[in-house]
Amino acid sequence: MTDWHIITGEYPPQPGGVSDYTRLVASGLAGAGDGVTVWAPPCPRGAVGLQPSDLSQVAVQRLPDHFGLGALRTLSRELDRRPAPRRLLVQYVPHAIGWKGGNVAFCAWLRSRTRDSIWVMFHEVAYPFGAGESVAHNALAAVNRVMAALVAGAAERAFVSIPAWTPQVRRFIGERPVQWTPVPSSVSVAAGPGETARLRSRYAEGAPLVGHFGTYGRAIRDLLEAALPAVVRRTRAQILLLGRNSDRFARDLVARHPEMKGRIAGAGSLPGDALSHHIAACDVMVQPYPDGISARRTSAMAALAHGRAMVTTTGWLTESLWEDTGAVSLVPFDAPEAVADAAAALLDDRAARESLAARALATYVDRFDIAHTIRALREPTEG
Repeated sequence: MTDWHIITGEYPPQPGGVSDYTRLVASGLAGAGDGVTVWAPPCPRGAVGLQPSDLSQVAVQRLPDHFGLGALRTLSRELDRRPAPRRLLVQYVPHAIGWKGGNVAFCAWLRSRTRDSIWVMFHEVAYPFGAGESVAHNALAAVNRVMAALVAGAAERAFVSIPAWTPQVRRFIGERPVQWTPVPSSVSVAAGPGETARLRSRYAEGAPLVGHFGTYGRAIRDLLEAALPAVVRRTRAQILLLGRNSDRFARDLVARHPEMKGRIAGAGSLPGDALSHHIAACDVMVQPYPDGISARRTSAMAALAHGRAMVTTTGWLTESLWEDTGAVSLVPFDAPEAVADAAAALLDDRAARESLAARALATYVDRFDIAHTIRALREPTEG
């Protein structure tokens, strides 16, 4: 048995992809018989707590601040009280550890923990440099690389959320192991065909149902606003938007595209089982990404885990596995009409849609399920 100390910039009930991922990893390690303590920043007031079953095997320690000097002193003191050897598993995202993405102090503190076995999951590595970007942006990109070098220098082992990060991490870590461990779906599949059928009747009213799940950041909103009106023009489908801000985005779309009135609904933020039922109710998921689908996109993972046919986009972060497996329908990120054409083709061909859905689920089980990550973390320590 290994005692894990997971250090993360967010943990439920704090929202976010890293929060959801950390919960899955913590629960998986605890369920496998390991001891798990999660160290996370303070939780905002008014947040809804986890269910007792989620907390029973995982100890959650809230720090006094967001990895400032007080939190680092607390971490040092409390970790030193724990039995050695100590295994630290750091969920690394530059902007999630405070100081507006420039927390060099945290990275230096991590480098100083020479008595601990430090493993790092790089969800992201550093802001990119850009010729047209501001001086402040490029300065932060430079600072991020100093931070990544410190963190990688502290790491006994490193993991990356997508293969594209491997060369960057390798530049700092040398010959120590770097392993790709894909991010799984944060939405557990809930049984309930009756509820799924009820939702289809409510939202689709006999028409096909096209869904999108996300948080509606600016870049993806722009892609959706270009693609979804085209889906409405080409098909008789109803559109169902899921996730935080989905209801507001649906209203904004109707205001700018009156032809979508009566054809689109936003369900807003939903609890786990309800979200699962809503995803399962959709015939096709439309999930465009400006940098392309990649293994770090938890919204895409949710569609795969539910065995939904998905139309998504290629980009500079898109791995070859998406074309190799045929798990999704791929179109260029800058071709909204192609997104609509692909969705219409799937809605018109049930056999093709069901075949794509089956490949999606098989690919998720074979490559992305949380069991693969837990195995990768535990195998080196067993036997």
